[in-house]
Amino acid sequence: MTWWDRLLRWEDSHRFAVDATGAALLWLLLGTVAMDLSTAAASIDAGTRLAAAAMIAPLAWRRVRPVMSAAAVYAAALVHMLLGLPLLLPSDLVVLVALYSLTVHGPRWSYRVGVAGAAVGTLLLAVLLAVDGAFYWPAALVVCVVVGSMFLAVFAFGLVRRSRREHLEALVDRAHRLEVERDQQAVIGAAAERARIAREMHDIVAHSLSVMIAQADGGRYAAAADPAAATRALGTIAETGRAALTDMRRLLGVLRTDAGTVRPGSAVPDASGTGAREPDPGGAAALVTTPQPAVDDLETLVAQMRASGMRASLVRLGAARHLPPGAGLTVYRIAQESLTNVLKHAGPDPSVTVMLQWLPDAVTLEVSDDGRGAAADSDGLGQGLVGMRERAAMFGGTVSAGPRPGGGYRVRAQLPTPSSGRAVPATPGRDVPRRAAPRRPAPAPPAAPAPRATSAPVPTEGTPA
Repeated sequence: MTWWDRLLRWEDSHRFAVDATGAALLWLLLGTVAMDLSTAAASIDAGTRLAAAAMIAPLAWRRVRPVMSAAAVYAAALVHMLLGLPLLLPSDLVVLVALYSLTVHGPRWSYRVGVAGAAVGTLLLAVLLAVDGAFYWPAALVVCVVVGSMFLAVFAFGLVRRSRREHLEALVDRAHRLEVERDQQAVIGAAAERARIAREMHDIVAHSLSVMIAQADGGRYAAAADPAAATRALGTIAETGRAALTDMRRLLGVLRTDAGTVRPGSAVPDASGTGAREPDPGGAAALVTTPQPAVDDLETLVAQMRASGMRASLVRLGAARHLPPGAGLTVYRIAQESLTNVLKHAGPDPSVTVMLQWLPDAVTLEVSDDGRGAAADSDGLGQGLVGMRERAAMFGGTVSAGPRPGGGYRVRAQLPTPSSGRAVPATPGRDVPRRAAPRRPAPAPPAAPAPRATSAPVPTEGTPA
């Protein structure tokens, strides 16, 4: 901001003081030399000076109270004209200042009334000059035209200034609203990102810790009778912990601004934290990323839960199709949270069925168990169901959860899918669903191949898929 801008801002914030000082200076310049030129001989007396002061004094409020100030100036000019002083120079020039201030700073109706009053005053001036005998009618008409032109010029200039001022005010208001909207968008974006990170952290930590706790408890109980079972439990705990650590590092890596930069010549730890790789020639190593879990990983998830001692099975119905980006992760996270809740609340030895059904225009995931989850006590601090509903709502889906008939608990999620999607072949990869492959025929005894039902459960360990 330049010194001129600072001066204008200070002047705008001290309007009354500046206008009062200007009115005083104007009185010293114009009021003390006020003359009545309506007669042949000029006269300077107390009456003319009083009339000049009555017109100049209201200019101190010309921007603070523009309507009141203009009305006072117009009234003083009308009074001195009716009292026999039709043309009081140069004090009558303040009427132009009053009209300009009213046009720039007053409401719309006021400057229309002001310019109409100026036109009436101009005609009255011409009549009074002619009747008083100071000017002949042609000279009075010339004075009327000159004064009227001055009023019109001032009014036009005032309209231009008013338009510019309103335009600047509109720009300032728009900039202020944009700043407020920007701040609101930043707050909304930050809240949405915090909610997303909270959902991911909840899914990663809650599921992994539940599996690790279950394995630790089972390994402790089986350590005396079956040391091999305890060894397997410890291996599962280690694998689950490493996977959770990798997922957490990938999630928290987006919060670091220097996650992708390292010092030249230094080794970079890999994603698992167990080794290191050489940096690239440029001195910056690319982050090691892995695909997010998708629908295809449900089988691995169910197998992991089965390895922890849960009787879990996976059922697929319908022809698999491509899902929109992120929808596969949503289905996986809902299934993961549902299985975690079963592990925590269903009680000992629950039986769980995960059903994935492909409908013509939607995909349905249903996780049901026969445990006591519906009657389990809750501390009210869990965010699992809230997170599942939020994930489904982002894709226009719904999630319902509650006790099922006959006992147990059921979580059902449905996400809309493109109705025109076609079935995809069984190819390895993430986020690409696979159709249920037919079961291979047993090598002995020879028999005709029997196709595998699309609703069959996932085979147990050691059985070929």
